[in-house]
Amino acid sequence: MSTPVQQTSPRPPGTRPSAAALASARQRRDRDGSRAGSSSGRSAEHAFLRFQAGVGNRTATAAVQRVRSGTVERAPESPVSSRPGTPDSFVTAVSGSSDSFVTAESAGSGSSDSFVTAREPEPEAATTARSADDLVKRAAEMLDRFKKNLDPADNLAKGAQTPTSAGLGQAATVSGDGGLKHDAAAAGTSAGTWNLLTEVTGVVVNAYDSLKNMKDARKKRSGAGHHTASRKAKVKGADAVVGTASSGGYGAAVAKESTKLNGVADAATAATAAEVSGIFSAVTGLWKGARAAGKVGGATRKYRRIKQLGDPGAVHADLLARLRDASDQAEQRVDAAFARLNAIREAGQGRPPREWYPAAEAAFDAMREEYERASAATAAYRRAAQDMEDLSGTQKYAKKKQLTKIGKETVGGVVGEPAKAAGGIVAAVTAAGVLGSNPGGWIAAAVGAGLILGVAGYKAGRAATKRYEEVRHPERWAPEGEEPAVGASRGDSLKHALKIWKKVSKGERQAMARKIYRLAAGPGIQGSTDTTPEIRQSARELLVALKAGPAQHKLDPDAWAASLDDPEKSAGWIKEIAEQLASG
Repeated sequence: MSTPVQQTSPRPPGTRPSAAALASARQRRDRDGSRAGSSSGRSAEHAFLRFQAGVGNRTATAAVQRVRSGTVERAPESPVSSRPGTPDSFVTAVSGSSDSFVTAESAGSGSSDSFVTAREPEPEAATTARSADDLVKRAAEMLDRFKKNLDPADNLAKGAQTPTSAGLGQAATVSGDGGLKHDAAAAGTSAGTWNLLTEVTGVVVNAYDSLKNMKDARKKRSGAGHHTASRKAKVKGADAVVGTASSGGYGAAVAKESTKLNGVADAATAATAAEVSGIFSAVTGLWKGARAAGKVGGATRKYRRIKQLGDPGAVHADLLARLRDASDQAEQRVDAAFARLNAIREAGQGRPPREWYPAAEAAFDAMREEYERASAATAAYRRAAQDMEDLSGTQKYAKKKQLTKIGKETVGGVVGEPAKAAGGIVAAVTAAGVLGSNPGGWIAAAVGAGLILGVAGYKAGRAATKRYEEVRHPERWAPEGEEPAVGASRGDSLKHALKIWKKVSKGERQAMARKIYRLAAGPGIQGSTDTTPEIRQSARELLVALKAGPAQHKLDPDAWAASLDDPEKSAGWIKEIAEQLASG
């Protein structure tokens, strides 16, 4: 039994029909059209807009939320069913859509002719948290850039200005020149203040990086990304702790120089300041020296593990010989097949083609098959030879990186830092500071500072050269299959080289990491399909020697090998290998 239709009162002349009346009329028209076979004439969005025009924005939005909530709850058991009179497509579109269409009625007129689409508002708490994280991240990036801009002057202050001030102060103490002593104290105060500012900034940056990487390591739990983040968290955390101790030392040095600068007459106060500064300098110097010795030990062990792998040319000599023999034999079979074809053709001269042509056709097919086999065998041999050459080059590069690290840490850390510590010890024992009458303290500190400055200068020069080459010759280390960027001019390249806050992203180390990953990856990775199992195994042994094996990634060997064959983890693997090439 149908529901009786209520008749509306006639509309007075000159009045405008309401939005609800228009929507009701459209709904009746659509229902009539659906009975005639034209129910799919309008889209689900239009159906929703008509519905919202009739009930209003707030009611429609609430209805959408109810429908979507009901859909999510019922989805596992049964499909969404629409109410009588509501198109199925409308309910499906509303319940399955990630956005809700919100209609804005024209202000003051009640018209629904103009519509705007808006995305559902995000939760306020999540938006606030994300904004706070972005602010913290930006602040950390700015501090990191600020610290890297301070580094050049900081290195000069530590390696040149401080020892020079100490020497001048010692000479002034011996000669009794008060003016020179005052100037030396002023120079020492300015250098210590600069060192303190740089060190404190570094502590903040390193602490943030440590916490961030610790959070990433807990989130990933295993794999290359976990190991990279975990190692960085430990290194940056240790840097922050050492930096905190160094900040105390520089603060004590500033206090010591200030007593001389201000002409403190109390000898006990000056002696106390000198003792505190000397103790801080000795402790931080010995601590940094011990840490550098640990890095040297790690790099030495890694170098030995890589060296134990042996030269790939000797390890895979039998493989290359076997592939070369297979290629030569395939070429010989091609020659033999070609000779048989020529013999059949010569024997068939002067005879009807139907007598010799079938045999010639079969010989030709056989020759073509042998040629294809020979091409595949030759390609396999050439690919293995190229892979072996790449593996040999990456092993040599990895050993060179470890030797370079051993040299830098030995000169700047194992020798330089304890030399500075010796100066602090002399200062603490004599209770007269490195500016006292005994020159042993400041001479030892000057030697250590000079070694540290030399290492810092070497690092800065190498980094500037790499930044220059990165933009001047981008094709040199461009990824395979990627169109390299156009090289910049010499002037622009020099400007880029001076941007000390920028890291090299497309240098030799990254290129070597990509090569190692290509050799070690599984057949599911593009460019690694034709790698022989023997060379792939050797590349994976290199990963283990670089401390990027299953144990470090907290994976069993099968899961570790599967991660190498996962295209989604390729970028993480390349980053991990690049980090391990640089670390000890």
